[in-house]
Amino acid sequence: MLIIRPLAENDLDDLYEMAASAGNGLTTLPPDRTLLKTKIDKAQATFNGQCPPDAGLYLFALEDTEQKRCAGISGIQARVGLDEVFYNYRLSITVSDSRELNVHVRTPTLYLTNDMTDATEIGSLLLADSHRGGGNGLLLSRSRFLFLDEFREHFSDKIFAEMRGVSDEQGQSPFWDALGRRFFDMEFVEADRLSARGNKSFIAELMPRFPIYLSLLPESATEVIGKVHKNTEPALNMLQAEGFNFNGLVDIFDGGPVVEAFLHNIRTIRQSILRPVRRVDRPLLSNLPAGERVMVSNRSFEDFRVGTLPRAAIRDEEVQMPGPIMEALGVAEGDQVRIAPLKEALF
Repeated sequence: MLIIRPLAENDLDDLYEMAASAGNGLTTLPPDRTLLKTKIDKAQATFNGQCPPDAGLYLFALEDTEQKRCAGISGIQARVGLDEVFYNYRLSITVSDSRELNVHVRTPTLYLTNDMTDATEIGSLLLADSHRGGGNGLLLSRSRFLFLDEFREHFSDKIFAEMRGVSDEQGQSPFWDALGRRFFDMEFVEADRLSARGNKSFIAELMPRFPIYLSLLPESATEVIGKVHKNTEPALNMLQAEGFNFNGLVDIFDGGPVVEAFLHNIRTIRQSILRPVRRVDRPLLSNLPAGERVMVSNRSFEDFRVGTLPRAAIRDEEVQMPGPIMEALGVAEGDQVRIAPLKEALF
């Protein structure tokens, strides 16, 4: 059985193994045990109410209860830019015009911005190779929206995700090589590592404040602006299906796109419903296609859980739930649970 739950301290080894296999460019989850342990501690403090919920870090594990391991992770940063300045480039147009010469020039331009300050970021999405397919990525990604829906007061109305940009197997980023490296005098991998460790002050100190005209950059750099890494395409497709769209911002390191949506417009949130639980004494169907399953959350903050059920378990007045899934979710008969589609619309 696969269950979404808060990330725990004993997930560190599994998390490190997944991070090490992810390669360069996954800034929020570098293969650094100390940093990963710090993130787990921050997430646990958030769920335990030891820090303000609207300044918290929410990290969720995909637990394989049979293998007793963490097979995936996803996260929510309640607000960005509060402790450290949050930077992006905005892709815009600079217009130059001369009536005397009858010249009208439109030049794509990048401007350094802090436009996403105070917005809610979803990220840190990583799934073990052993658990790819079968709707597991959908569960890992979309279960976060059930949490956002349940505890809206802690989050911004604007939800966004920075998507991993284009880089090669050696970790070389065409965008970084053409722009960032000229000002930072370091390899992309090193800049990415420093950013992941929270050492972001160098961005403010060294990044040029003036506009960057794309016509001055090589084609190898301009053609990847707003494009995602090939391994990130499934995640982008999932978010687009939820209603996320490119907002004109790109990452300052690799040029990857930023996509955003308003919380109330996210598909999973719009289609979620509440139903009371009724226990049934029949086995839990497994290996159903994603389109024939729904997500079910226990609506708890500190002990948040999400599992899946067959669509046929949903009734007009209740949701029928076998004992094992009730136990895994920590719910009792009569409790209200939140239900949302895993892939297809509920009705």
